[in-house]
Amino acid sequence: MLALLAQTAPELMSDQQLNVAKLQELLGEDRLASDEHYELSWAGKTAARREIQKTSSHTLRPDTNNPAQAQHMLIEGENLEVLRVLQKSYYGKVKMIYIDPPYNTGNDSFVYPDNYSETLDEYQRRTGEKNEAGFLNKQNLWKKNSKESGQYHSAWLSMMYPRLYLARNLLRDDGVIFISIDDNEAANLKVLCDEIFGSENFLANIVWRRTVSGAVSGQGFSVSHDHIFCYSKSEKSTLGRLAVEDEDKYKNPDDDPRGPYKTQKLERTLEGARPTMTFEIATPVGPITKTWACSPQKFQELLSDNRIVFSSSGQPYYKQFLSEYGGRLPDTWWEKSQGNNQEGSKELSALLGRKNVFTNPKPTKLIKHALRIGCGLSDICLDFFAGSGTAANAVIELNHEDGGTRQCISVQMPEVLDEDSEAYKAGYRTIADITRARIDKVIAKLQAEHPDKTADLACAHFTLAPSNFKVWRGDANSAEALREQLQLFQSAEKQAIGTEDQPAQTAMLAELLLKHGLGALGVHAISKPTDMAGATVYSVLMPDNRLMLLCFDPYTKALKDELVQAKPAQVVMLNSCFVGPKADELLSNLQLELAGLEIGLTVI
Repeated sequence: MLALLAQTAPELMSDQQLNVAKLQELLGEDRLASDEHYELSWAGKTAARREIQKTSSHTLRPDTNNPAQAQHMLIEGENLEVLRVLQKSYYGKVKMIYIDPPYNTGNDSFVYPDNYSETLDEYQRRTGEKNEAGFLNKQNLWKKNSKESGQYHSAWLSMMYPRLYLARNLLRDDGVIFISIDDNEAANLKVLCDEIFGSENFLANIVWRRTVSGAVSGQGFSVSHDHIFCYSKSEKSTLGRLAVEDEDKYKNPDDDPRGPYKTQKLERTLEGARPTMTFEIATPVGPITKTWACSPQKFQELLSDNRIVFSSSGQPYYKQFLSEYGGRLPDTWWEKSQGNNQEGSKELSALLGRKNVFTNPKPTKLIKHALRIGCGLSDICLDFFAGSGTAANAVIELNHEDGGTRQCISVQMPEVLDEDSEAYKAGYRTIADITRARIDKVIAKLQAEHPDKTADLACAHFTLAPSNFKVWRGDANSAEALREQLQLFQSAEKQAIGTEDQPAQTAMLAELLLKHGLGALGVHAISKPTDMAGATVYSVLMPDNRLMLLCFDPYTKALKDELVQAKPAQVVMLNSCFVGPKADELLSNLQLELAGLEIGLTVI
């Protein structure tokens, strides 16, 4: 039981013991007494834990100009709320997460919500935090975290805790996460990740040389590195091997059917070798007695398997086949081949045609290196601190380089830019505008250079938006309040507001796909609506190739006959589709008839 708890909720374990108080908090009970045990604690941790338990009243609204099909997606919105929205469709599906969160230097752009006890909706209603253009107003909703603050580290930890917890839910069992950070919060982040992912799932503290010259710190050192913490979801995690750097040294002079190989010395030069590893070997020039890298029995096995070759002087070597080597293990020191901040800035400037649009963007080399280690050719990668969009850029380019079909989900808050910034002067109004522009320009560049290979390359854009459906009030504790709720839910959808470019039904359709776990990109698998007995019906091909039909128009017997004839696996309708004095009877009869035909019916 403890092993199962450690796997599903590692934050409940402290020093290999179940933390009962923390279990009570996770279940919604406040801690009554504090026991002495090892854990990271800070002001606001209990409130940050409550953020994990909250459900979302939001959805993702597709952009009106989205392509018919898209491999990648960019979501504009507050990332904690977006992570909640993604839980249903992407739970346990993401192979790799890379994030570059605020470093909390006291001088950076890290800003944080002023009250973690409120939902985003509640905060928006109380503060009116959006400006007239609909952008998040940094001055109202967020405040800058400075080292003079009494809760300097606590605010940052409270920001990170629920996001990392929800992100862990999205990882596959064999998934991994890479987190860039510097010395300001590295120590706290390590302990925080040990709690969320489990210390046994810590894989590496990678040191990346971010700059050649370095920056002088207050302690008199020239700081030139960042940390990248790598954690796995579980012991099932898989990491990719890197390409063999000296592949040209692998030869096959004796036409061995196992392919090219290179030779390694069999002689062992290390001190302290076991006595059994010192023995005589018969060679073409006579017997040689030395300390070898194997036992006499293992040597005979290698010799019989044609894995031993002798030099002209009689020295034995064993064959290391390229086909069996499987590449080299990634190391924890990343330097020249992973690029630096200067290269990242040059890349972005060249792409956008203007310098200093974004401060210190990561180089694509860095993210590509992480992708080769943590993300397979056809896996999903997530970056919920997208910034300038380096991760999406890297995924798109790497797919082109190695023929991969990786999908990238990028999330960026539309934080308003300062009017005196270079980005604002260049025409961008939010950081999300920069993210979108970079992704669009990378795609356009590849399509111009390789039109034959990039015809289907596209990125769909979504915006975090309030749900199209009403939210049931759990605090309705009187008969009158309950009657009001029941009356309200005669129609589950809100008053539909649409435009000529995007009908209200399109937004509802995207949300229903999310609620059914088909993912935001599932909206692009929808064929054009068809007419069934005068009603508009949307057809969706689910991942298992089963058909789902969705209808928002009034129900009729003629519609039922056509739905049955189409033989879908699932039908989705709104409660408001059933109207008239016999609405309940019509719904009951339809449920019974479809159930008899093994067709699922979901009524919203």
